[in-house]
Amino acid sequence: MNQRLIISIARSLLLARWRQTLVAAIGVTFSIAMFITLLGFMNGLNDMLDDLVLNRTPHIRLFKEIKPNPDQPVNLSESFASSHNFIESVKSSGGRLDIYNSGAVMQAIRADDRALGLAPRVVAPVLYNAGVVDINGIVNGVDVVAEVSLFSFNDYIVAGKAIDLKNIPNSILLGKGVAEKLQADIGETVFVTTSRGEQVPLKVVGFFQTGFMDFDKIQSYTSVETAQKLMGKSANYITDIQIKLKDLNLAPAVAKEYARIFQTDAEDIKSVNAQFETGSFIRSLLSYVVGITLLIVAGFGIYNILNMMIYEKMDSIAILKATGFSGSDVRRIFLSIAVSIGFFGGAVGLAIGLVLSLLIDQIPFNTSALPTITTYPVNYDLVYYVIGITFSIITTFFAGYFPARKASKIDPVVIIRGK
Repeated sequence: MNQRLIISIARSLLLARWRQTLVAAIGVTFSIAMFITLLGFMNGLNDMLDDLVLNRTPHIRLFKEIKPNPDQPVNLSESFASSHNFIESVKSSGGRLDIYNSGAVMQAIRADDRALGLAPRVVAPVLYNAGVVDINGIVNGVDVVAEVSLFSFNDYIVAGKAIDLKNIPNSILLGKGVAEKLQADIGETVFVTTSRGEQVPLKVVGFFQTGFMDFDKIQSYTSVETAQKLMGKSANYITDIQIKLKDLNLAPAVAKEYARIFQTDAEDIKSVNAQFETGSFIRSLLSYVVGITLLIVAGFGIYNILNMMIYEKMDSIAILKATGFSGSDVRRIFLSIAVSIGFFGGAVGLAIGLVLSLLIDQIPFNTSALPTITTYPVNYDLVYYVIGITFSIITTFFAGYFPARKASKIDPVVIIRGK
């Protein structure tokens, strides 16, 4: 039968019961709008949490860890080669805390096409001097330019400028928690006691805040050169090399490779943040489950409405089949009704979902723990909208398929004889 005629009949049936049609379309619209809003907000929240943690986390971290020497003298002795040796309370060997030949290591990493960049770091344990009280802390000597370009360092500066660490000798960028304990302000001088027992004055050039209180209470930043002076070490003394890769998924394999080649310890981002990634995945999964559940509920509403329409339009269906419409034509008519409800209801739902997302994106989000976040986060990924309209059409298609199949099997002779 002519497709245009089938569409015309479907439109007539839709308009004949426009109230029921409107109810079904509203159900789909509400489901899609909530699906888009919920998914955009939850994934925006995931992105914000990912940025807080992962932006400051290198894909690979090379370092040296003090640990017991596995090659104990008894194991090297030929006299005990055939014996099982049990050694208890093995003490750590007198190894070095810095990466051996760090300059050559960094040069080799920069030449690796898989590496996006690297940032050297010198970790210096210190005591912040607050009057007669000493506070445990850590000063991180960093290459400011590399930190800003690779790890979004500027996003966490709440006062001052990161570049001042490079331009001003013997300067320090205090964690917000440290600054509050020391009652220090920009331009003032704070004193730290190094592991060698020396007291060193450092000029405060700014404050940073990551949102993790325990971190901000002990951590501060300075330049690599200043940290090396605090440790009393030479210019090639580097305790950590933080690496960003072009492909995050390569991190575990590349970390093992670097550890073997450079004879260092290595951590990759996937191993360090495995629990965090699991939490993000579960939140996204729950968003999809809730949204799809709403669509399925709307599908049952369409199913019931089409069933009622079939019972009320038995005469019309019988006349259609008696005038030459086949069962497949009747099925196509009712499927057209269902898909039309899904498409137009879904399209309006997408628009409403976008408007709600924009409104949420404008709601102020003020918290002292996250000063760089000003409004609630929302993700506007086009994939969510494609998934929404696709599921809307698929759900309504199956909701209309069974009533349509029932309508296609109606015997016009039975209906007309009953009348």
